[in-house]
Amino acid sequence: MKKEIKQLGRELIDFIDKSPTAFHAAQNIADTLTKNGFTELDEAKPWKLEKGKGYFVRRNSSSLIAFRLGTDTPVNTGFKIAGAHTDSPLLKLKENAENVSAGCVRVTTEIYGGLLVYTWLDRNLGIAGRVMVKTKKGEVEKLVNIDRPVAIVPSLAIHMNREANKGFEFNPQNHLQAVLTADGEAKNVLKTLVAKELGEKPENIGQTDLFVYDLQKGCFGGIDDEFISTGRLDNLQMCHSILTAFLAAKPGKATTIAAFYDNEEIGSRTPMGADSSFTRTILERIVALTSEGRDDRFVAFSKSFLISADGAHTQHPNFPEKHDPAYAPKMNKGPVIKFSSSFRYATTAETSSYFEQLCEGAKVPCQKIANRSDVPSGSTIGPMSSAALGIKAVDVGNAMWAMHSIRETAGTADHYYMTKAIEYFFGK
Repeated sequence: MKKEIKQLGRELIDFIDKSPTAFHAAQNIADTLTKNGFTELDEAKPWKLEKGKGYFVRRNSSSLIAFRLGTDTPVNTGFKIAGAHTDSPLLKLKENAENVSAGCVRVTTEIYGGLLVYTWLDRNLGIAGRVMVKTKKGEVEKLVNIDRPVAIVPSLAIHMNREANKGFEFNPQNHLQAVLTADGEAKNVLKTLVAKELGEKPENIGQTDLFVYDLQKGCFGGIDDEFISTGRLDNLQMCHSILTAFLAAKPGKATTIAAFYDNEEIGSRTPMGADSSFTRTILERIVALTSEGRDDRFVAFSKSFLISADGAHTQHPNFPEKHDPAYAPKMNKGPVIKFSSSFRYATTAETSSYFEQLCEGAKVPCQKIANRSDVPSGSTIGPMSSAALGIKAVDVGNAMWAMHSIRETAGTADHYYMTKAIEYFFGK
């Protein structure tokens, strides 16, 4: 394996390990942009923009849109946009649902997104997320990451459920509670744990957005390190690919946009999701500050292009029949262009051809996928973003196994191929 391919894979693993929640992913992206000279803007204040400069905006501390102004105006060049999502399926802790059962203190969880439930059992789990802390000047937001095994969702022994291997339907309220301690007399366990981690008093801990997450670190797999195995590949892999490409691409005439949205896993219809005003607000403000024409934003949008990047399903070696044999992507064979006749993906013949040209220009292979005709496909940020903005779009992703498992697998070379294709798009 080439050194640069493995190095980029190592950087991806490190990025995911440091991003247990969407809040941490957005913070890590913001830190990287700041180190590379980008300036953070506030939506609630007027902006002043300079050609060639880089900026970024956050919403809800979990979504972020970065842009670098081109030497020409968007009304002449359009925008070059690549987008992904920062969230992944997780178990969210209900902060007021601490209870005692069988002498153990546990916390009720809610399923966030379409996670593969059984993979979450008997794992060492940390706790991470956002906490509102009370201070003399009002409440302030802090991120917390308790990266040690403080929680577990235990499974039931086979001896007590002999039919378990024939399939078992979990009741989220009853069976997915996270156990924190065997000390049934302990009180206010979760809040005390969080307060200690932040160096605060328990009474100063306000509202929280906390999740449990798998503590096992990401790693390479396969006899030649050809696999990357870790949690949250969907969709932090695409976030890392877009961020890396965005920073590596040479500035040009067009304004480039790197968009990272929260809440894709639950439909994106939130103020910080892709199905919101976030993108349109940013693009319209850029046009307003770089152009004077009344219709310029519409002209700019019509000349723009969006790459929606999200995980794709590779053909599974143990379930090969799950794919249409004519559309069966393989691991490490390049980015996958996604098609859907019902437009669950935004790809058209025109936009697919354009992305194929990008891959050819970047000298990387590419593949195509369409679900079996008797299996409905998932969806992405592509269709809603394209429809809301009137911007041509293509849906692509890297082939992976076990999507929405607590631990997913993707190809090491594919991450390199996708990054190079998006870098070519931004710099072309």
